[in-house]
Amino acid sequence: MRYTPFSAELFKKNRAKLYAQLPPKSIVVVSSNDIMPTNADGTMGFRQNSELFYLSGLDQEETFLILYPDAPEAQWREIAFVRETSELIEIWEGHKYTKEEATQTSGIKNIQWSSNFESLLKTLVYSANHIYLTDNEHLRNASVVQTQNARLGNTIRNTYPNHAIGRLAPILSDLRMQKEPEELQALQVACEITDKGFRRVLNFTKPGVTEYEIEAEFIHEFTRNRSEGFAYTPIIASGANACVLHYIDNALPCQDGDMLLLDVGASYANYNADMTRTIPVNGRFSPRQKQVYQAVHAVLNYATEIMQPGVYWVDYQKEVERFMEGQLIDLGLFTRADVEKQNPANPLFKKYFMHGVAHHLGLDVHDVWDKYKPFREGMVLTCEPGIYIQEEGLGIRLENNLVIQSGTNINLMKNIPLDCEEIEDLMNQ
Repeated sequence: MRYTPFSAELFKKNRAKLYAQLPPKSIVVVSSNDIMPTNADGTMGFRQNSELFYLSGLDQEETFLILYPDAPEAQWREIAFVRETSELIEIWEGHKYTKEEATQTSGIKNIQWSSNFESLLKTLVYSANHIYLTDNEHLRNASVVQTQNARLGNTIRNTYPNHAIGRLAPILSDLRMQKEPEELQALQVACEITDKGFRRVLNFTKPGVTEYEIEAEFIHEFTRNRSEGFAYTPIIASGANACVLHYIDNALPCQDGDMLLLDVGASYANYNADMTRTIPVNGRFSPRQKQVYQAVHAVLNYATEIMQPGVYWVDYQKEVERFMEGQLIDLGLFTRADVEKQNPANPLFKKYFMHGVAHHLGLDVHDVWDKYKPFREGMVLTCEPGIYIQEEGLGIRLENNLVIQSGTNINLMKNIPLDCEEIEDLMNQ
């Protein structure tokens, strides 16, 4: 792995928080993600299951956890299962965890080979009353692919039908929303790498370069700074492409006079940055571009200020939309009189600002969340207002990553250029 490993103390702490939420005589079972196929004998890059990583730090395929804090014998209270290596695997795939390395990474003393998983589960499960299983319960999950955790859950339900099956996802989601100091440090490193990529692109961008060349500049800088790569498919959207919220073709040349929207983040140690900046291709904002940019910047500042402990996401979104409405009126996109006559079910601002202003961030870019629970100190959220004026071919979004604190939030992207004047100065050095 490229990143500096965490101390096992983080994962011990995470497991202890989980155990405090479980009823007596509960077993937790979690598996790694699959290595997903492409075509022929091709595969995608491996990305660890976030909940397995959160509980163990083990970053390898064919890994399982059995956590049984009330096991009658201490040796069975935490067990990690890792893939047994061989000379052939070493030759073709490289190094895999030894048992000693798995203990050093996770803090789990009992390390078994994955081939022992089913037999050991059967040995332990009948002394437990509850089996806690995980599945992807994210509100935005729309995948039809069955995961290894889903397959494992089906097998366990069929094999042990008389046990009470518990949902692990709501418990871990609540825990994962509030970050430990070690997690905040990893997120800060991801943001610092993203900053380096952005500064490289500021120096590179000019009329005639293509969106994909700019994408290449980012990945070069990310990789040379020990990032695993892009935290998500980057959006490099010039001109009217910026009005397509999830534009990922990144295929066109950047034209003189256009704005360039960059929604890009680096991944580091499985934690993810999520930055958006919008810059003038030729290094100078036109008066209209600067006017719209400053309106978005004003919303960003306001939204950052009111993201406070105790605030609910739904109320937060509505308050930012109210402020945004005033900015759109000032830009001449509609009038106060128009607002008074609008259909409340389809407010006018949604033509120009149609997405959420914040989402949780961590092991997943759209990290686990519960929109009906208030913000708490230690949560990390994006703040990303935008204005998209299709008739002008102009889209501007600005995004920072914030750690919620009482008083002033911590901006993990405070060093990434944002002001118009700083961006122009850097682009014209």
